[in-house]
Amino acid sequence: MAEYRMQDPGEGIHEAEILDLKVSPGDRIQEGDTLFAVETDKAVQDVPSPFTGEITDVRINEGDTVRVGDVLLTYAAEGEEAKGEEAGGEKGKAEGEKAAKPPPEKEAKERRPSRPEREQPAREGAPVPASPATRRRARELGVDLRQVEPGGPHGRVTNEDVQRAAQKAEREPALGMPEAQPEEPSEPRPLELPDFSRWGAVETQPLRGIRRATARQMERSRTVPQVTHQDLADITALESFRREHADSVKARGGKLTMTVIVMKAAAAVLRRFPRFNATLDAENETIILKHYCHIGMAVATKQGLLVPVVRDVDRKSLTELAMETTALAEKARAGKIELDELQGASFSLTNPGGIGGTWFTPLINPPEAAILGMTRADWRPVLEGDPERGRFKARLMLPLSLTFDHRLNDGADAAYFVRSITEMLADPESLLLSI
Repeated sequence: MAEYRMQDPGEGIHEAEILDLKVSPGDRIQEGDTLFAVETDKAVQDVPSPFTGEITDVRINEGDTVRVGDVLLTYAAEGEEAKGEEAGGEKGKAEGEKAAKPPPEKEAKERRPSRPEREQPAREGAPVPASPATRRRARELGVDLRQVEPGGPHGRVTNEDVQRAAQKAEREPALGMPEAQPEEPSEPRPLELPDFSRWGAVETQPLRGIRRATARQMERSRTVPQVTHQDLADITALESFRREHADSVKARGGKLTMTVIVMKAAAAVLRRFPRFNATLDAENETIILKHYCHIGMAVATKQGLLVPVVRDVDRKSLTELAMETTALAEKARAGKIELDELQGASFSLTNPGGIGGTWFTPLINPPEAAILGMTRADWRPVLEGDPERGRFKARLMLPLSLTFDHRLNDGADAAYFVRSITEMLADPESLLLSI
């Protein structure tokens, strides 16, 4: 009998939600058959079977949240079933266990344990699997890694595991020692909610899927000291350029939007201001500069916000970007986006202008250092010439909002960054020369 466990999808993802369970005990499975579908950090994926054989037990239900290493089902690989049938003693034992099985209702409730135990690595005389940064954090907090329950793949201890162990030690003072007065928490405590049913009917829904992933990411975002710089770009001439070339791009399967053009301009400016295309490693006090330009593009879907990643924006033409962004947006809205298409962004761009609005404050998508927001372009009177003899002309103005990590960049850096983009957008020839 073999166990199939939740595999590590990488990229720091530790859990997934079971969406579509396709197997039951007794099913015959061929290698490559779909076992179930999972939603992992905003992406829905079918999980193929790595084995051929018979399902003997299923320990999950649709809607369950499982962690890496959890036992999801057990199976008898092809060839093992025949051996089991030939062993009379084993057969008698199986029949005895079958007779002792609880009723179906109880069995369904007990099918999945609250937290399947993971295999713990042997630690006697062997070093605990942990990164150098995690070891340093453990020393700073006075935590013995050998006493920490690992939460990472393959029994690896993570920073989060160390932090939990330290907090647990603070809550459980040593025997015989007086309990210290609790210190003011470094993070705000969860809001204590009243009983809303006192004032009317309520409904409680589980926080799952994309909405849960977004909530967690925004919790991470609020730990970043963020500032937003806003400016206007004159895109009057650029809009004429866009309309002139839109049909030829459409003929190749793309859509030449202002989002595509701003994305390309941002990629050019990121080369001049590399700290906006970076990540701060606060624990090791280093700045990670990325010599690639992968831009996340926010897409509103029925399920929630998804951010597909357009790779190597600085190396692609406007037509190539128009085709790729169109295809990615369609996949995201259809729920067919792959996990790797949502990972690896070094900068993000969001444009709710098609819905409406003027100014807003986009939130950084950690571990990125900045995000650029666009809203609806509008015709505005702009004075040309001096105030006494000049005249007003109608110009199409695009509001831009850059939110940045103030630990990596200052206000002046942000002002120069956005001004460089506005200058490119105001002069299509300059834009084309820069990209």
